[in-house]
Amino acid sequence: MTTPSKPAGTGRWWTIAGAVVVVLLLRLAGAFGGDSASTVRAGSSTIELGEALAGADTAGYARALEPRDFVFPVDHGAHPDFRTEWWYVTNNLFAADGRRFGVHFTVFRSALAPPTPAVDTLGGWATRQVYMGHFAVADVRNERFREGERFTRGAAGLAGARSEPLRVWMDDWALEQVGDSVFPLRLVARHEGAEVDLRLEPAKPRILQGDRGLSQKGDEPGNASYYYSYSRLRTSGVVVLDGDTIPVEGQSWMDREWSTSALDSTQAGWDWFALQLEDGRDLMVYRLRGRDGSTEPLSKGVVVAEDGAVTHLDAPDFSLEVLEGWTSPIDGSEYPSVWRVRVPGEEIDLRVTPVLRDQEMDVTVRYWEGAVDLADGASGAPAGRGYVELTGYAGAEGSGRRR
Repeated sequence: MTTPSKPAGTGRWWTIAGAVVVVLLLRLAGAFGGDSASTVRAGSSTIELGEALAGADTAGYARALEPRDFVFPVDHGAHPDFRTEWWYVTNNLFAADGRRFGVHFTVFRSALAPPTPAVDTLGGWATRQVYMGHFAVADVRNERFREGERFTRGAAGLAGARSEPLRVWMDDWALEQVGDSVFPLRLVARHEGAEVDLRLEPAKPRILQGDRGLSQKGDEPGNASYYYSYSRLRTSGVVVLDGDTIPVEGQSWMDREWSTSALDSTQAGWDWFALQLEDGRDLMVYRLRGRDGSTEPLSKGVVVAEDGAVTHLDAPDFSLEVLEGWTSPIDGSEYPSVWRVRVPGEEIDLRVTPVLRDQEMDVTVRYWEGAVDLADGASGAPAGRGYVELTGYAGAEGSGRRR
């Protein structure tokens, strides 16, 4: 089976494009003069991916042009000189009785215009920064997937991202440090009967993706992001579903990226895998899909050894084979759903299967983001778990079917 391809958006960058649409609509409607914006929808409006992210009026913004020296904890916070940014955490969690949960939490920052002291120092409601959040919980035993989305202005304390002490928040959603150092982090979020309160601590050192943290996504200079990850975080806390509080433990993955433009107009989609193997290794690979369904040469990956040592992968170093597909009940869009992931040079051969087939994020711009199980590709023995993100397969707007 070949990977389906439709000319739509790509990964977290296309999700940001959806946020830009809603932000512009809110701005035109005068919504920034009202109460704290929570959840809104973009209706039928869309924006071209290339225009939004691959070079539309980048004047005044910083660009990811070359490797940089990362400075922590400062780089955990916001980078308002760049147009877009996100804090991303996925979690595979288990209760004492074996009940399984997947939790996805992402906060995006998007700038309406380049930073200007005349606006940025006014305080109050004045801001050029808008935040978007996505939160989802997969309840595997009950075969139920819940997702939520919200938008909030980056002003008046409603949303923001600071580095010391680290806190990224949107109203009562937050990723924040709880002591004198960055870790442990506390993650809290809630949406329509589902909530989490989790504690995350690194089991491995931070890793820089790409070329010393510069992750090139397109051929043009500046079509790149600054990107670092924590590939394995020990996690504990509670998942609360309809008033039932369930203690959980497990492992999480955290990604951080910021950029001004990232994509080329020839790119149609993104298949991203963050996999934690039972042998102690972690694997991240992403396949940038061309509009003809081909694998773009700038597709990359990384293997993180049990001791934290990093091996970087180029497109020829790994392969993704689609074994089965899944049809969205929303509009019949076809997604890949089961994969064979191979990295021959690292002796990695995995069958990747979703814990629930329907983990489609039915938000302003639809994409699939879900927890997966890993099995040895040859023997079928359990081999770990992880998360997969798929974009560019569905229509541009969400339906609100679960809300």
